[in-house]
Amino acid sequence: MTDATLIRGRAHVAEMNPGLEAALAGKYDDLVPGMSESLIDWAYGQHYTRDGLDNRTRQLCTVAALVSLGGWTGPQLKVNIEHTLAAGANPREIVEAIWQMSVYAGMPAAINGLNAALEVFDAAKS
Repeated sequence: MTDATLIRGRAHVAEMNPGLEAALAGKYDDLVPGMSESLIDWAYGQHYTRDGLDNRTRQLCTVAALVSLGGWTGPQLKVNIEHTLAAGANPREIVEAIWQMSVYAGMPAAINGLNAALEVFDAAKS
């Protein structure tokens, strides 16, 4: 972990999901001290802010991967669908990325992904 990657990660999360680090810290840092800071540094500061892919594409890839991993990733999938919307993807693009996974991860995984997307889209309308 470096100061630069932690700062980059925090700046990225501030755009995508303000309050994420605090929420993670409140839930996990007593159990695993420093977990929230490590995740912000590693996932966001070192990976999401890399050159080579724009954030929208990177988020669509993340959604596809989480769908492929299956239903137990539901909470992370919902958060990343929100992040994907924040990164500029529209609901149709997200649904198409999820639907594409039916070919590779199976219909149950795609249906679970579509259900997660519906929950996020419905919540955004409220």
